[in-house]
Amino acid sequence: MRVLIAGGGEVALLIARRLSREGKEVTVVEENADRCLHLEEQVDAHIVRGSALSVATLLRAGVREAEMFIAVTNVDSVNLLACMVAQAESPGAIKVARVRTHEFEHWRRVCAQCDLKIDLMIHPESEMVARILPVLRVPGVADVFEFAGGRVKLFSINVDPDSWVAGKTMEELDRAGPPKNSLIAMIFRGSQVVIPRGGDRLLPDDQVYVVTTAQDLEEDFRFMGIRAQPSIERVFILGGKQLGIAIAQELERQGLRIKLFERDAARCEKISQLLHKTVVIHADGTEETTLVDENIEGIDAFLALTNHDEDNIIASLLARRLGAKKVVALINRLNYLPMAHRLGIHTTVSPRLAAVDGILQFVRQGRVLSVTTFRQEEAEAIELLAPAGSRFVGKPLRELKMPAGALVGAIVRPSGEVLIPRGDAVIAQGDQVIFFTLESSVRKLESAFLSEAPSFWSPA
Repeated sequence: MRVLIAGGGEVALLIARRLSREGKEVTVVEENADRCLHLEEQVDAHIVRGSALSVATLLRAGVREAEMFIAVTNVDSVNLLACMVAQAESPGAIKVARVRTHEFEHWRRVCAQCDLKIDLMIHPESEMVARILPVLRVPGVADVFEFAGGRVKLFSINVDPDSWVAGKTMEELDRAGPPKNSLIAMIFRGSQVVIPRGGDRLLPDDQVYVVTTAQDLEEDFRFMGIRAQPSIERVFILGGKQLGIAIAQELERQGLRIKLFERDAARCEKISQLLHKTVVIHADGTEETTLVDENIEGIDAFLALTNHDEDNIIASLLARRLGAKKVVALINRLNYLPMAHRLGIHTTVSPRLAAVDGILQFVRQGRVLSVTTFRQEEAEAIELLAPAGSRFVGKPLRELKMPAGALVGAIVRPSGEVLIPRGDAVIAQGDQVIFFTLESSVRKLESAFLSEAPSFWSPA
């Protein structure tokens, strides 16, 4: 497949690097000369210097030959206009655009009415709202992901030194009587990712991902030593940009008491017109005296959602020290994610990863139902539909030759039945199968699962 990407930022780099590793022919259009040099060093793709608004540049980059066109510049209007050029020059190409304006739904309607066929419009802020809300009432849980329409849940916790699970092997935890439908799928240990086996042990400061069913989620929380709050009342939000406003609007609908901190006075005026119950405070929410004066001690959640990673990290650390039960930080730079975790900020959201996940899922559309990327691409959760000819169908899992670093986390039958499988489980045609895998094994896993060709891998 020939893929043309407009824009050479971090999202473009992640997508180009992944697609080129999967054997696709990738071209990236980027205007900044220094950024072009960086892309040439980092990714195996053809880099064309020029503006994504220039028809001549897009023609030089091969827009007429492209089978997929992905517009991910930092400017919404550029992305939409570039898709218009792609439609005119290559009508059959699949088109994807990232759009970050709060008028996202209006623009989707306008594009449809104008016959601008954009196959996928990605709005990362909406994805991040969906990521943040489920974790607010569970202070000890960093992330909650959903698969198979919400029937399968994946949550992560940080192993504290005094936690009862610290030092336990997978086998010991299994003997302790966990909920039947639960499985430890991944362990993040510093920069290392472990797809665990029976003898692997949980260590203090590990970030552990547990897969379970929607029905067993609360029981799994209790087994891992996590207490969910029956309700939350008070939330502080740092930053009055689109994401902060969207979160505040949703929390207002839930009847919570919210304070939103914004440095820009004019922005505060605008926010106060959009929010009806939220207290909008013109102040620097990274200052200790401000937070203390506003009674931060004991608040249920502190959400640092400015456009500045450093401010979000500093404010989150300060909020934890001042007594916030839950802190969430928006992180744009992916290389900051491991550092934030080491500092004790266990819940982070990334608009770049949200965009990458949505686009990768769409590029692999068909048998791939969802893609979730963890941290700096170290691991993925992939939801695949089992085809009739797959050699994974009809055999117990213990007999399958899986790529190293891959694990079957859940099986969802067409009837809706959910299995968190053990070795005797069998995948059937039409099942939705959720795999957890190291990034290095993604391509092998997809090829092995979806192909009818013989597999030559040894068991993990």
